[in-house]
Amino acid sequence: MPHRFSQYDVFSTRTGDGNPLAVVHDADDLDAVTMQRFAAWTNLSETTFLLRPEDPGADYRVRIFTPTTELPFAGHPTLGSCRAWLDAGGRPTAAGAVVQECGLGLVPLRSDGEVLSFAAPALLRSGPVDAGTADHVAGILGHEPLSVQWGDNGPGWVVAELPDAAAVRDLRPRFGEGDQTYLGVFGGDLTDGYEVRAFFPDQTGRREDPATGSLNAAVAMVLAGRDQTWTRYAARQGSALGRDARIDVRREDDALWVGGRVVASIFGTVDLAS
Repeated sequence: MPHRFSQYDVFSTRTGDGNPLAVVHDADDLDAVTMQRFAAWTNLSETTFLLRPEDPGADYRVRIFTPTTELPFAGHPTLGSCRAWLDAGGRPTAAGAVVQECGLGLVPLRSDGEVLSFAAPALLRSGPVDAGTADHVAGILGHEPLSVQWGDNGPGWVVAELPDAAAVRDLRPRFGEGDQTYLGVFGGDLTDGYEVRAFFPDQTGRREDPATGSLNAAVAMVLAGRDQTWTRYAARQGSALGRDARIDVRREDDALWVGGRVVASIFGTVDLAS
């Protein structure tokens, strides 16, 4: 049976500037093997599948797949899936708020004008990395970063800070064959914003992600851990790939909200018969 299919560009004001996401709707009849096979075929950073919620506190459930594996949580798929669910006629139980169910649990979302934001989930692992991991990251970067910390909110990010945004843009990381490190790099300041880059393993060896909500949430956690006074900053990602993704980060009391615009690009149907 054909399924409704849509594709969105996340953290973008026009198609081509952000990170594309494929979404399959009403996917309760599909098994994990079929989902993984389709995600490998789209060859996007992530493909998501919308399902009926199992938790009574959720409005919908989502399964998130890279071309090679399923993730418990990822940021740009969370925003894109929410927009797809709303565009398909989804109505949240609570006005003005949406609750997504995923492998990590329940993730609140909200809309502020044209910007969708998710509440950054708690880190599964935080704090400074061990000496071996720090040395490994320094080898990838070619020099010692300002800091290296865990920012694991699902994908397993290691977060390294460089002196400024230019250092992030100019970075040419050196990963060894088979390196499985999920490495996020950022640099800049709260006034002018931060430049962010994300590198992760895939079936071709390595890939750089053009816009990464989970990593930006991890960076926000790192920044909040050392300074509780800031309330908002902007981040840019994708410059090295010719993209212009923009991420809005806000701190409200104990919550961090990571958001951006989501642009609808493709609507249609897809036949996923085995």
